[in-house]
Amino acid sequence: MSYTYLLYLLAFLPGVLLVYAIVPQRFRGVVLLLASYAFLIQLSRKLSFFIVYTTISVFLIGLWLSAAQKRSEARIKAGADRKTEKRANTRRRRAILWLGILSQGGVLFFLKFYDCVASHLNLWTASEVLPVKNLILPLGISFYTLEAISYLVDVYYRKIEAERNIGRMALFLSFFPIIMEGPICRYGELARPLWEGKQLTYRNLTFGAQRLLWGLFKKWIIADRLSPLVSTLFNHPDGYQGGVMALAGILYTLQLYADFSGCIDMTIGTGEMFGLTLPENFRQPFFAKNPSEFWRRWHITLGAWFKDYIFYPLSLTSGIKKLGKSARKKLGKHYGQIAQTLIPLFAVWLCNGVWHGTGWTYLFYGMYYFVLIVAGELIEPVVASGTEKLGIDRSRWPWRILQTVKMLAIIFTGELFFRATSMPAGWQMFRSIFTGFGKGGEKNFEGTVTDLQMGGYLLIRDFRQRINKRGAPYGWPLSIYTTPEALWGYDHISSAYSVDPAESKTMIYEQVGKNFPDAAPGELDAVLGWTR
Repeated sequence: MSYTYLLYLLAFLPGVLLVYAIVPQRFRGVVLLLASYAFLIQLSRKLSFFIVYTTISVFLIGLWLSAAQKRSEARIKAGADRKTEKRANTRRRRAILWLGILSQGGVLFFLKFYDCVASHLNLWTASEVLPVKNLILPLGISFYTLEAISYLVDVYYRKIEAERNIGRMALFLSFFPIIMEGPICRYGELARPLWEGKQLTYRNLTFGAQRLLWGLFKKWIIADRLSPLVSTLFNHPDGYQGGVMALAGILYTLQLYADFSGCIDMTIGTGEMFGLTLPENFRQPFFAKNPSEFWRRWHITLGAWFKDYIFYPLSLTSGIKKLGKSARKKLGKHYGQIAQTLIPLFAVWLCNGVWHGTGWTYLFYGMYYFVLIVAGELIEPVVASGTEKLGIDRSRWPWRILQTVKMLAIIFTGELFFRATSMPAGWQMFRSIFTGFGKGGEKNFEGTVTDLQMGGYLLIRDFRQRINKRGAPYGWPLSIYTTPEALWGYDHISSAYSVDPAESKTMIYEQVGKNFPDAAPGELDAVLGWTR
């Protein structure tokens, strides 16, 4: 059962809402917790095991961090040297924090990368150093693992108090609308409102249902309709011309956006039904003017997580601060700032690529945006100076449109590699955009359409001319597709594969004659390429 299943939409979600509305407020958190675990168990028992492990371990480590802080404060009150005790307490709590991070991230890393590391190691050594276990990554583990780590870090920095209600912790990590696709939520913002069990209102139910239906439209009508075509194009990258490869990058980007943002719309809509305000994950990303802005609009909660828990902590280390101070003296303020952010930014985009998957295409995807962002910052003074000298107003719409078009090309290219089955396939598809425009039948538009038809085992049965309200024809005729079996009959397709070519030729001729009884023998000869 998933968010788009009718069982979920027509039975599970309405049932949870009904029970939630009936029970007293103090039990509503329990209702959501039981519903979430029921959803998890039918989704994956393995996922249920891992999320129970995460809940218990994170809950205990959070209490440990809090207890260590309280013991340190008690020692200071008892007369211990403040500076010495603070340094010792920082070391203790930092060790506890890293234990918690490794206990969560280690599980995710093992499940996600063990088979990849084992297969590459065995390939390099030409022997089975590590057995490949074919581990399956439980759905949603990447999302709730990041939420668990953010909770521990926030407790460490005392942004929030350690949770003492394990039920509240369990509900936050397992809440069924967000477990599969996110968004990535923060404990301090969601845990207590979720457990409190807000009253259902007509406004929340109707507005939430509208958002949910909009997400369903994106998923069912756009993403699922594009998926077969996108899969055909990416699974056979050597079979299509350059223009079709460019189209493949565009269509996949649209499919990915409709799929992911559609699920997020369903999640946010469901949360709104329960009176919860979940964070937005997309904000018109295709109107971004540069890579940095794009990632402030696309998968917003993931970008914010990387910024808060990787970029800023690394930027504030003493080594990075010293590097930045030295760079600003030698390179100036602008380029010195870039030098200071290089290492944290590299770490962010390395983690971004690794987070998405284990293949080299995902790693390339992360480094792709790292290089583009750094390059954009490096040339910014040159661009600013050049546009000023040319009298170009960067705040006016012509410049903004140009930047948006440039950014769309960057996005489509990145997603082309992201979706490619391998790096060689990605490079082949990318090169064909600029070189794959030959005149041969296998290269031109007609040949591409034929390949798509063959891949889908489809034939053009007829053409239908569109008619407007006044009864006048308009536009190109629409192709009416059918299967070979439906057009020619099963006796002339599947069962005739093994017959003699001459006999098959006669059967085809006879069948064409039956389908087009008004056709003269000479016309049939011409259509079939017949020579008598």
